[in-house]
Amino acid sequence: MRLPHVLASAAVSIDGFLDDDTPERLVLSGPADLDRVDAERAGVDAILVGGDTVRADDPRLLVRSPQRRADRLARGLGPSPLRVVLSSRPVDPGARVLTEGRDLADTVVLCGTPDEVLDHLAARGVVRLMIEGGARVHRDFLAARAVDELQLAIAPRLVGAGPRFTGVPAQGHLVETRPVEQDVLLRYRFGDADTRWLAEACSLAERCPPSASAFSVGCVVVAADGTVLATGHSRRDDVLDHAEEVALRDVDHADPRLPGATIYTSLEPCGQRASRPTTCTQHILDAGVGRVVMAWREPPLFVGTPSGAARLAEAGVEVVERPEFVELARRPNLHR
Repeated sequence: MRLPHVLASAAVSIDGFLDDDTPERLVLSGPADLDRVDAERAGVDAILVGGDTVRADDPRLLVRSPQRRADRLARGLGPSPLRVVLSSRPVDPGARVLTEGRDLADTVVLCGTPDEVLDHLAARGVVRLMIEGGARVHRDFLAARAVDELQLAIAPRLVGAGPRFTGVPAQGHLVETRPVEQDVLLRYRFGDADTRWLAEACSLAERCPPSASAFSVGCVVVAADGTVLATGHSRRDDVLDHAEEVALRDVDHADPRLPGATIYTSLEPCGQRASRPTTCTQHILDAGVGRVVMAWREPPLFVGTPSGAARLAEAGVEVVERPEFVELARRPNLHR
């Protein structure tokens, strides 16, 4: 996986249109889905749209919720993510993305291929990028195999004519389906199984309630056939909860799929622990899980000997480290 991690987001009609063929913009998402998208905006470092979207819709590309802006400030981030316009033609200097909300977010206008744009944004420190359109931009990033996650909100209406959401031949893997009032959200991830599920674990870490003294970690337990057995994140149910113990708490330890399952975790499972008597390493061993894939080794300041990974390996658990995910795993832990 390369950085930034790319989330492509779009709302489409049942028949696959992003908009109709009238001059006015058609808002397909209902209020609940618009609020969901605002929450996704609040969780990224940059939002990108194409120049055609700016010319047609004149968006501001800001986080709308004052509480979400305040939460970003508390995490040491700006009130809204960096705004990125991808255009080979000049952008109207009066566009709202350039003139409004300049105290909330900076704006850059770029021209180049998806790879060039991602390299530029990575150099600016962007770890998570959200692409909101339009159709050509989505297609170009999908064609470049640069999309890690695709979120499609399906609106309950037929449009009949207009710009369609179209991509290129690619195999996406459905990781979530859920209703958002009258809309339906479909979430897909791309890449091999380890890439998909470790990225999902890192995304779960972004949901953790904030803590000045504890790590934010996400975890996914996946059976050999690809079935998600459980998910968890730090402090989900209690301030002392660790991600792995939360996930394994939700799984029947008599489930015959556990020995062949893989635990994906954004941080090395703890091998020592002061808050509770049982470490995450011991929870994994007690559950009989045979494989762990992790993004980030726990910093040495907090690790005893042997470390959690070493204890698992000594017990015969296959431990796979994916250091290319470190920055994604570190992002919700900027205070550590």
